[in-house]
Amino acid sequence: MAQIERSILTKASPETVFRIYRDVEHWNRWDPDTRSSHLSGGLTLGANGHLTPARGRTVPMQVTAVVDNRSFTVTSRTALFRMDFEHELEPFGDGTRIAHWVRFAGMLKPLLVLIVGQQLKRGLPVTLHQLKQLAESVQAQEHAGRPPSGAG
Repeated sequence: MAQIERSILTKASPETVFRIYRDVEHWNRWDPDTRSSHLSGGLTLGANGHLTPARGRTVPMQVTAVVDNRSFTVTSRTALFRMDFEHELEPFGDGTRIAHWVRFAGMLKPLLVLIVGQQLKRGLPVTLHQLKQLAESVQAQEHAGRPPSGAG
């Protein structure tokens, strides 16, 4: 199985970042490679939905693992491939280490690694940076006593 992983440190708490993850309909606020996303039942184990990338076709996705304020995995699979999108939050000092990775499997793995893998290598750092900025902004607003504008 091939995989691509990137991580970033943020001053925001794992709880703040996970609230942003729970707002599935607005993943495109922090992930420029996502045009739209939906999970029936929200970010809960077994929930099904779809994701439309900024470039490409809509793909089905299912939540295959979730630990509140810690991690979740959504899986997209067809008869020819499987992609696992994993997200992990680890307390780090006064903040959080955010790690995202994608694992590829199936008959189309070599093609996916070649095409989608290159897009992910370019896109994941941008996605993580935007998620970090949003989380830090939301947390600052919460500490200032204002309602957050970007989390759910």
